[in-house]
Amino acid sequence: MRSLELDSAELEDLTSEVVQAVRRWIDELDLRHIAPTSSGPQLLDLFGGGIPEAGLGHDALALLPALLEHSRAQNGRFFGYVLGSAEPVAALGDFLASALDQNVTSWRSGPAAATIERALVDHLARELGCDGFSGSFCGGGSSANLMGLAMARESKCAANEIGARPAVVYASSEAHMSIPKAVALLGLGRENLRLVSVDDRCKLRADVLREAIAEDLRAGRQPIAVVASAGTVNTGAVDPLDEIASIAREHELHLHVDGAYGGLAALADHARIGALGVAETISFDLHKWLYQPVDCGLLVFRDRDLARRTFSYSDDYVTPLADDPLEAFAFFEESLELSRRFRALKAWLSLLYHGMGAYRASIVEDLELAQQLARKIQEHAELELLAPVELSVVCFRARGDRGVNVDELNRSILTTLNRRGRVYISNASINGSFALRACLTNHRTSSGDLDVLVDEVLSAAASLMA
Repeated sequence: MRSLELDSAELEDLTSEVVQAVRRWIDELDLRHIAPTSSGPQLLDLFGGGIPEAGLGHDALALLPALLEHSRAQNGRFFGYVLGSAEPVAALGDFLASALDQNVTSWRSGPAAATIERALVDHLARELGCDGFSGSFCGGGSSANLMGLAMARESKCAANEIGARPAVVYASSEAHMSIPKAVALLGLGRENLRLVSVDDRCKLRADVLREAIAEDLRAGRQPIAVVASAGTVNTGAVDPLDEIASIAREHELHLHVDGAYGGLAALADHARIGALGVAETISFDLHKWLYQPVDCGLLVFRDRDLARRTFSYSDDYVTPLADDPLEAFAFFEESLELSRRFRALKAWLSLLYHGMGAYRASIVEDLELAQQLARKIQEHAELELLAPVELSVVCFRARGDRGVNVDELNRSILTTLNRRGRVYISNASINGSFALRACLTNHRTSSGDLDVLVDEVLSAAASLMA
């Protein structure tokens, strides 16, 4: 037996110890400080010691307790980011995907894995109102948005052979940071990204979009794509998809929907999101609102031929040899990556285990909890909402006494809360004001957790102004 192989008894022993550590982690989530109090130098002392020439064997697991102790506890009072909560069956699916180690480049390299991924993509597309769309899993919304805009570029000003030419992309001023990154990486240039102003509900203004396109056409520039948000990262605003789609059709522009955060809410409430199927490409993050462990992104698209024109570049050693179209299928012909993890397995396994209905119900509960939190905030004169609550992001602040710098007060509240460790929140900027931002995409969150959050904010505000 080679030196890296384990016998069955040793493997079982290690597996059991890791599983027990995970069980303790989950059982004790509510007892932990959500944000560890450890410092950078402390963690470097613990984990930065390097790797020995001779292995430690079973003693390598001695640092597991420290790893758990110094990791962020994502219990029901973690409101920090639009991030899922690692549903346990999905976590087991992730473990299984690592053990199977299928490189899902194509059917040939991972027959069962490729079949499961394609079937799950088809199912989710239908459930989301995008029947007939194809797609593939990827690292996350940033990768999916990059691929969607690459398809837009190839559709409207093909660049794969001769290089990119200046072309204009439109997005909301609330668009995710991955959009300007993608425009830069694709060689279009960030100066050619038009950030369109939003209304008082933080939604892209269709009238301003129309004016911006007309202005660019008069100036001789080439518009190629519009990015609409199905749930902005700051406030959860959903852009008016039908209006934007109409403008895109009128000017023959590629419509990409960034649904990384909010798009999956359509599984529970199509009307709240709008008709996703009007888009050419759509990004989703299952590690946000389908509670999957990171990473689990997804891009779906209407036109497989366009995907192939955008991403196909092969070599002899990966050329499929099968005649059957199912067996000849290759993800690398329709997406960015060649080496691909079996990301679909965790989602497939957890959806099979719980059923679509359980996930719909959990999304609905998150939506209802967000409205509950908004009402709780409005019940306290010391607090105020700073943006409408459309999905499951709630932006608010403490008002502060007369003469108090309200932005500084709320920065201090954020620092105080996260240091205390009973709740964890993040921040946003709303119309230039510093906002406390609570995100509800966690299957563990309850109404009682909202009470703790509000009490913690009120307590911190009172002590800071005392």
